[in-house]
Amino acid sequence: MDPAQEAQNRETFRQAVTNTLERRLFYIPSFKIYRGVAGLYDYGPPGCAVKSNVLAFWRQHFVLEENMLEVDCPCVTPEVVLKASGHVDKFTDLMVKDEKTGTCYRADHLLKDYCKDKLERDPNLPAEKAAEFRHVLAVLDDLSSEELGAKIKEYGITAPDTKNPLSAPYPFNLMFQTSIGPSGVSPGYMRPETAQGIFVNFKDLYYYNGNKLPFAAAQIGQAFRNEISPRQGLLRVREFTLAEIEHFVDPEDKSHPKFPDVANLEFLMFPREDQVAGRSARRINIGEAVAQGVVNNETLGYFIGRVYLFLTHLGIDKDRLRFRQHLANEMAHYAADCWDAEIECSYGWIECVGIADRSAYDLRAHTDKSGVPLVAHEKFPEPREVEKLIIVPAKKELGLAFKGNQKMVVEALEAMGEKEAMEMKETLESKGEAAFNVCTLDKVVTINKNMVSISKEIKKEHQRVFTPSVIEPSFGIGRIIYCLYEHSFNTRPSRDGDEQMNFFSFPPLVAPIKCTVFPLVQNQQYEEVARQIARSLTVYGISYKIDITGTSIGKRYARTDELGVPFAITVDSASSVTIRERDSKQQIRVNVDEVASVIKEVTDGQSTWGDVLWKYPTHSS
Repeated sequence: MDPAQEAQNRETFRQAVTNTLERRLFYIPSFKIYRGVAGLYDYGPPGCAVKSNVLAFWRQHFVLEENMLEVDCPCVTPEVVLKASGHVDKFTDLMVKDEKTGTCYRADHLLKDYCKDKLERDPNLPAEKAAEFRHVLAVLDDLSSEELGAKIKEYGITAPDTKNPLSAPYPFNLMFQTSIGPSGVSPGYMRPETAQGIFVNFKDLYYYNGNKLPFAAAQIGQAFRNEISPRQGLLRVREFTLAEIEHFVDPEDKSHPKFPDVANLEFLMFPREDQVAGRSARRINIGEAVAQGVVNNETLGYFIGRVYLFLTHLGIDKDRLRFRQHLANEMAHYAADCWDAEIECSYGWIECVGIADRSAYDLRAHTDKSGVPLVAHEKFPEPREVEKLIIVPAKKELGLAFKGNQKMVVEALEAMGEKEAMEMKETLESKGEAAFNVCTLDKVVTINKNMVSISKEIKKEHQRVFTPSVIEPSFGIGRIIYCLYEHSFNTRPSRDGDEQMNFFSFPPLVAPIKCTVFPLVQNQQYEEVARQIARSLTVYGISYKIDITGTSIGKRYARTDELGVPFAITVDSASSVTIRERDSKQQIRVNVDEVASVIKEVTDGQSTWGDVLWKYPTHSS
């Protein structure tokens, strides 16, 4: 199939999914009667139920399984916290403006759309031009403001709505700013992630955990990003739900006792070497990936495996799920390794979970800014003599040389590992100066002998004091849910074959309503049995929908299939009822007093539909 037809098919499929979702009130644009606001959505009753079920399973799969410490921190965050984390200075996207109307666009999105459109819709595109566009898409995240502006100019890209010329790209901070209190002197921001609340509480959480490592803290909550030009429905919004885990671990021991539980899992992985070589993602055993150093450590590998199990149990298609390793140019200078769980949908491969080894960066940043040591302790049975690396930047000399960039140079010097520091010491002693790459400045600077002192000292220690590393799995819940909607969406012909019927094949785990109860006909006796079954379902804590309208049973099935309800109970006698399974449309006959326990069994995952099909007599409608 040619690329243009593929793109058209994706668009048609997406339209069918979103039309169904909005019509059945899974979600709708917020403030619709006032024409809505881009990037803001309301979840309707079935959408709320799906989200609630996903979050309940997240808590069960991660918080309960790993005995995590759950916290709930405010959305409004003082500026000083986000200054320390780097968000105030660096949480930006490059923006361009329509020079006549002032409408704003994300610069990289315009370039990405232009290249993709040419590749998909221009059948006469020369091979060398196609290769150029693919290269631009591959390096898009790494382009500087100047390079991005040059490409937009070279390709003659204009404002999509008006075709007016565009300004040069410039950075725009994505945080919503506010002030705390009426005076306006205490600036704050709506948090762009939930993680900082966990980091600033590390000292108390460490104490609560008995001063023991490793341990993990978790938080589910709203985050806010003032997206420049939000689009792609639930995938890019201005307010969204994040579920984040911060697993604190000794940087010298990143093994995990439960790693053998996931070591034999095999799934699609996309290491950076394969990306650079132009190869595709391939199935890799996670145990082998850790053993071969493709994945940095066992704890990171353990969480990658657990994320795979979480997403596939929700109903994400394992063949459209991959774990992509960040390229060197994507990773922060302090990160040891980063992988994204990407799910393929009609918009392409979408990052839904980030799993990163952030080393000790966050706790160190808050220690430096607050003056409160966010550290862990390991007591030695006997005092030890240890050789300590001492790096003392000469802040006065560095300030004179680097002025406003002094802080970043100091941080980079202090963050040096032993090998790099000793090599610099040797170079400084032999040549008087050394070239030094400062990642945060993205350039190489010259360090003179009088700018830093590097030495080693022998010290006797009774305990080791260290800043823990953190492994961070971060889940975009809205993105996961949207991909789940697409992966669960199906059509099939109606009974008489004259139209296509939509249905969502949600696993019972996440289905918004677990079952429906229908009296076959309007009849007082059947309606009383239906109400009796409804009371039993309530006792078992099972969500249900009762429908005693006189509509034909086929239409009632179709209505609830479109909501993704996995089971339908039809009352056609006073003593027994039928249970219909949504995907296969098979039915079994069950006694009225047993029906609630059967539904409980299959929705809780204690039994499969195949188990109950074998146990109870089948029914032909």
